[in-house]
Amino acid sequence: MTNFIVKKVAVLGAGVMGAQIAAHCINAKVPVILFDLPAKEGPKNGIVLRAIENLKKLNPAPLGNKDDAALIEVANYEDNLELLAGCDLIIEAIAERMDWKHDLYKKVAPHIAPNAIFASNTSGLSITALSEGFDSELKARYCGVHFFNPPRYMHLVELIPTVATRPEIIDQLEGFLTTTLGKGVVRAKDTPNFIANRVGVFGMLATIYQAQQFGLSVDVVDDLTGKKLGRASSGTFRTADVVGLDTMGHVIKTMQDNLADDPFFAVYKTPEVLAKLVAAGALGQKAGAGFYKKVGKEIQRLDFATAQYVTGGAKADDVVARMLKEKDPVKKMKTLRESTNVQAQFLWAIFRDAFHYIAVHSASIADNARDIDFAMRWGFGWNVGPFETWQAAGWQEVAGWVKADIDAGKALCNAPLPAWVFDGQVAENKGVHTPQGSWSAATGTFVPRSTLAVYDRQAFRATVFGTGVATGATAGTTFFEDDSVRIWHQNDDVLILSLKTKMHVLGPGVIDGMEKAVAEAEKNFKGLVIWSADAAEGGAFSAGADLQAMLPLFMSGGVKAIEPAIVRLQQAHQGLKYANVPVVAAVSGLALGGGCELMMHAAKRVASIESYIGLVEVGVGLIPAGGGLKEAAVRAAKDAKGTDLLQFLKNYFTNAATAAVSKSALEAQKMGYLSADDVIVFNAYELLHVAKVEARAMFDAGYRAPMKAPVPVAGRYGMATITAQLVNMRDGGFISAHDYKLGAMIAEIVSGGEIENGAIVNEQWLLDLERKAFMELLNHPKTQERIMGMMQTGKPVRN
Repeated sequence: MTNFIVKKVAVLGAGVMGAQIAAHCINAKVPVILFDLPAKEGPKNGIVLRAIENLKKLNPAPLGNKDDAALIEVANYEDNLELLAGCDLIIEAIAERMDWKHDLYKKVAPHIAPNAIFASNTSGLSITALSEGFDSELKARYCGVHFFNPPRYMHLVELIPTVATRPEIIDQLEGFLTTTLGKGVVRAKDTPNFIANRVGVFGMLATIYQAQQFGLSVDVVDDLTGKKLGRASSGTFRTADVVGLDTMGHVIKTMQDNLADDPFFAVYKTPEVLAKLVAAGALGQKAGAGFYKKVGKEIQRLDFATAQYVTGGAKADDVVARMLKEKDPVKKMKTLRESTNVQAQFLWAIFRDAFHYIAVHSASIADNARDIDFAMRWGFGWNVGPFETWQAAGWQEVAGWVKADIDAGKALCNAPLPAWVFDGQVAENKGVHTPQGSWSAATGTFVPRSTLAVYDRQAFRATVFGTGVATGATAGTTFFEDDSVRIWHQNDDVLILSLKTKMHVLGPGVIDGMEKAVAEAEKNFKGLVIWSADAAEGGAFSAGADLQAMLPLFMSGGVKAIEPAIVRLQQAHQGLKYANVPVVAAVSGLALGGGCELMMHAAKRVASIESYIGLVEVGVGLIPAGGGLKEAAVRAAKDAKGTDLLQFLKNYFTNAATAAVSKSALEAQKMGYLSADDVIVFNAYELLHVAKVEARAMFDAGYRAPMKAPVPVAGRYGMATITAQLVNMRDGGFISAHDYKLGAMIAEIVSGGEIENGAIVNEQWLLDLERKAFMELLNHPKTQERIMGMMQTGKPVRN
């Protein structure tokens, strides 16, 4: 196999999607050129330059590090087409008009390098029709590559080959998208709107239709179809507003124009309410009004009956909210279907419509049922795919209910469920997902997972309900397990410590686990990796110290009773730092407070791009006391190498005193929480693999624990200089007196306390300062208010 290395990408079109795809390439260190039309006035590349400026303002941020916007090369179609010759991958991302795309293709085709891949980021136009007019050579290198918005954060990319596309091109692109850009790739057939938008937009149309049938308001529907169903918190109507009602109208029109013989065709008519909003220019969030409208601080909702905006915020009925909390999916579906509550009937109706639709269309739109489930999970933010939901709720029984509704004329159309739903292999296996693979209605077989080499990097791939595959929580060989941790290995030479507490908070059990894991790794393994089983599914690395676990200690023995627990945490972290085998922290999601400190003490960090890292203790009126401030002083001394220590300290001090949290691993590097040689991984499913490779490499290169080196500190001079800034902030009313106290304590610790500038201390001296300040604060009524507030509301109290 030859290496497929994308040395440079060109993105054609600097609109919302094009600019953000370019930004994500830059995140991944892939050089990129962003093209657009020459501007009519001002600098010729004005359109692209404005788009790049806009990237810095967007939220959520498309760039992991805003300064990297400068790395995007700018170009226009008039002067710079020869630059295309140096690109290995060209992604076209202009407006969804076949004629415009064809005009652009005529211009660029002569400049495309002979081995480059040419792809369109269309959200629904036919890839085959788009490739008409190419010579056979270019046709073989052309395909669809459909990113979801926002491209940095949405895991899904649909890859759409045509009959003419060379298979190895698609394999190479899948590898690049998976590892370099961190995506979940689903291969789609060349049908209108592909998989996710076809099923997802049908689902939105069916939901809008049923909401009107059952007389439910938009806010109630969004509450019912959001988090409570395990879907994106924006629900249905809010999602439409975010996507843009004009964009949604466009996707619906693609279905109307191309699916006249679809039994569900009647559902594709543009809902009257949507058409009226678009005509009035109420295009959703970007226009300030859609199904919702922000009036001052109030979010108002559209009333279907009067077409006026009224006060919103209504929620699902308590009885239905309770039904949705039911853990057993079989019971849950049965209860919804049998309930007389109108909201429950509405939910059964939208489930039935979705099951009916995917059964009828599975053969024509996707290779297998798994691809439909992944498309909805990764592209629409569902926790569970539609086929998985059906199978978990009892395949045969649900199929019977859907059939009964179709026969009774309650369904959206009278197309029968296909025969495979009821007989043969699917019925025998009680569903479409089995250990052998997932059902392909087109070929009548169960299709196994892709065996491309890129998936060897994923020890635990995204799981599918019903396949019975071992996960990171159950696989391998367990050395020790309790409620807090699992210490295990994959029958090789690297030990793994997985945290099991809620949000992976650090309590006594986790500290015990760390000590046990280090001792076992030193005895029998090449290294220790700290990685938890939900790392790729949006779990936290660790949200910090377990405040709940401290309460009983505090109640029974007061502040003094907590001190030994702090000593143990500090020593456990030191144990990681000075372990005789390398400890690698595999970081993904939140690494806050004690979680950030834990990570800082590893020999190396392998972090997912989506890592949100920071010392946030001031939010609960405390200061970091698990060695985080000690590490700040040690790192500043190392960075300064004998020059002015203070300028290096300020960065660490400011981050801790303001509880700043990185918005990406790239930003965490800039903040000093990750070092320059820590590894940033784009696909969280590859974290464990990369962390183990790093641990092994360090051991094989002759790893030795760091020497306990003396630490020069800034002393009184550092404290005074930093505290002077805090005085101005307090006197100007920017921070409270308690914030000032916390800031001054942090300044004292990172500066090494009341000693001479340049004095030499050891790490234990700094740890003692941390612990002393922490204990003093625990006794402080203002800190106690903050802790109780956080535990009751989950939000920081500013006092």
